[in-house]
Amino acid sequence: MSRPDWIILGRIAGVYGVKGWVKLFSETEPREGIVDYDPLSIQIGGEWKVLKLESGRAHGKGVVAKLEGVDDRDAAAALIGASIGIRREQLEPLPKGEYYWADLVGLEVINLEAVSLGWVDHLMETGANDVLVVSGDRERLIPYVRDQVIQEIDLEAGIIRVDWDPDF
Repeated sequence: MSRPDWIILGRIAGVYGVKGWVKLFSETEPREGIVDYDPLSIQIGGEWKVLKLESGRAHGKGVVAKLEGVDDRDAAAALIGASIGIRREQLEPLPKGEYYWADLVGLEVINLEAVSLGWVDHLMETGANDVLVVSGDRERLIPYVRDQVIQEIDLEAGIIRVDWDPDF
């Protein structure tokens, strides 16, 4: 199974000030981790454009950043809604048995009786544990609890094997 070349980290959510700074909605953990990646890329009209990060920081409950070449409020406003991403090569390698969420999206979820429950649409954080949102004949929320529910992840085969009743 091929993994996506681009990993979405968030999006430009608004403008901050008059000198081209933007507010970022970050999907990284911790939230301000998005500014640790340089360069960042933004998707405009289906095309990715690499932008050097001049500066970035946590600001209240959000993150603000200054991107190279975005020097006034109008230029920043033109970027609102643009996805922010990085090339897969920019991700740190993970220890064996750990996965980025982006690697799990699209995998088929099969229970121990070989019943397909659908495909991972996305993941969400709930506090107690992360949850796989699986789309198939219906939407299922499956806790991402290793060794109890999640039995095996095979990226090559594109499968997550779970101990889960298809009626849930």
